[in-house]
Amino acid sequence: MSTIGNPILEGKYAASMDLWPLEARQFNRIYEFYDNLRAGRFTTTRCKRCQHVDYPPRVICSECYSDELEYIDLPVKGKVISFTEQARGVPLGFEPAPLIHAWIDLGKDSPVKRLLSRIHNCPAGSLKEDDDVQLIVFDIPAHPMEVGKETKTMERVFFGFEPIKKD
Repeated sequence: MSTIGNPILEGKYAASMDLWPLEARQFNRIYEFYDNLRAGRFTTTRCKRCQHVDYPPRVICSECYSDELEYIDLPVKGKVISFTEQARGVPLGFEPAPLIHAWIDLGKDSPVKRLLSRIHNCPAGSLKEDDDVQLIVFDIPAHPMEVGKETKTMERVFFGFEPIKKD
């Protein structure tokens, strides 16, 4: 996994500029989603009572309000439906331009048909509608947290998609 951080900070942590979620069990009730990402799995939650699938993962079913949920796998490949590309004025905390967001079609057999995600490793002007993309999981800056009476460094990951290289 590569690290996508904030080069302007030169390795220093600034809590006020942290755009990423806390992932540890002590701070996040969907920590299992991040554990699954670390294992290379892209997942979301399905209700054990009514079988409704929510994305992003939830702690309570949005249909029947049950908290009896299980994690299920989602496809790790998809197709770009549409996208935006921001070449200038990329907010602090994001890697250099372009900043690309895309609606991704995960396929008719997926319990989640479409999702919005960042696109990484893609030069400006090269992404096209109908391009194939695949999940990437990357390290993000670790987060110092107070746990009990000690400070622990919480390792973190996040996900995005990148174009599948054509041979």
